Amino acid sequence: MSRNQKFNVHFFLNKRRKKDEKTQLYIRIIIDQKRAEIATTYYIPISVWSDKTRKVKISYSKATFINGYIDRVVNEITQIFISQSSQNDGITSIAIKEKYLGLNNSEIKLKTILEAFNYHNTKMEEQVKIGQVVKKTLERYNITKNKVRAFMKSQYKVKDMPLPDLRLRFVTEFEHYLLTKGKLQTNTAHKYIKNLKKIMNMAVGLDWIPSNPFNNFRCSYTAPKREVLTQEELDILKTKDISIARLAEVRDVFLFCCYTGFAYSDIYKFDYNAVTKGIDGEYWLSTHRQKTGVKESVPLLPIALDIITKYRKNDYCINSNRLLPVNSNQCYNAYLKELADICGIEKRITSHIARHTFATTVTLANGVPIETVSSMLGHTSIRTTQVYAKVIEKKVSEDMQNLKAKLLGISTKEAPIIKIG
Repeated sequence: MSRNQKFNVHFFLNKRRKKDEKTQLYIRIIIDQKRAEIATTYYIPISVWSDKTRKVKISYSKATFINGYIDRVVNEITQIFISQSSQNDGITSIAIKEKYLGLNNSEIKLKTILEAFNYHNTKMEEQVKIGQVVKKTLERYNITKNKVRAFMKSQYKVKDMPLPDLRLRFVTEFEHYLLTKGKLQTNTAHKYIKNLKKIMNMAVGLDWIPSNPFNNFRCSYTAPKREVLTQEELDILKTKDISIARLAEVRDVFLFCCYTGFAYSDIYKFDYNAVTKGIDGEYWLSTHRQKTGVKESVPLLPIALDIITKYRKNDYCINSNRLLPVNSNQCYNAYLKELADICGIEKRITSHIARHTFATTVTLANGVPIETVSSMLGHTSIRTTQVYAKVIEKKVSEDMQNLKAKLLGISTKEAPIIKIG
């Protein structure tokens, strides 16, 4: 809709049109001070007409019927203006009149949901090229578009749908489709729905639709249980004698992630000379996270430095310009399963468990403040860190022991164990 166009629609009595001492009721459409008028079949006595309300006075016997007609027509013409002007900035009062009367056969095509996705994703693709948006974000919107397309084909047997035709029912049925046929978890399904709602909000902002019909759908998020390795399990991985070269390399890469907090996608792209010296003179590793584009900087612990040193003369790392011998994601996770079996670890080890382990077992459990952990993980909010880094019982126990000692005015080692009874 053109934001500069001024629109008004109202009824009036055309005093030049009379029959049986009654005056004919007309509709007047005004856009940018240009009028178009439509004659109705109603004739009304001038005495029962209110120029102030532009309706029939309630004392008139047919007031309820005629006023209801007036309200309905005003609403219909207003909706036609909103719909038509959203597709064409130069809409005219004549065009609205013709559309209302069904005289305009060259109907303007309404924008569809997939056209909205294409518009959004094309703009985002341009932002990816200049580094304002990370590629992963664009990929998520492309996946969302594909799921919406598959849903419409399954549910409505259509390839696309006009935006004005979408109702709240669409998104509730889309949720059901994702949970049942898509076999997704609620958290994952609602991430796609959030993307869909953003597309609809964009359509509202572009005046393709007057409002977002999905606003009343509330997306939820349940924090999943994060699997982590204990210090004992980390020690088993570090000390286990592994004779198979590919598994030994995977073990080293996984441990490196456990002691730095970097995700697999970030480790994979580190080049041979990625390590730098920080302002403290220590060795650091920094990157802009592939997932969010946020900078993540971590000072390297001795075990991480030892692993880097181990592969400085590795042919693959030298020839491929890699910091570490990182496999493809599919092979990496498959080898991690083998590694867990060899080490007798019953947990299902995946690449992302290393990041969780760094946040809990390696840092928080050893007294590193959550603000510091949040910074090293590249989070923009500590709330995100709290989801990743659950505070384990050992840390809670140590904190309470320190509090008890402080309250008693003694050292932590001297704090007695208080018995009941």
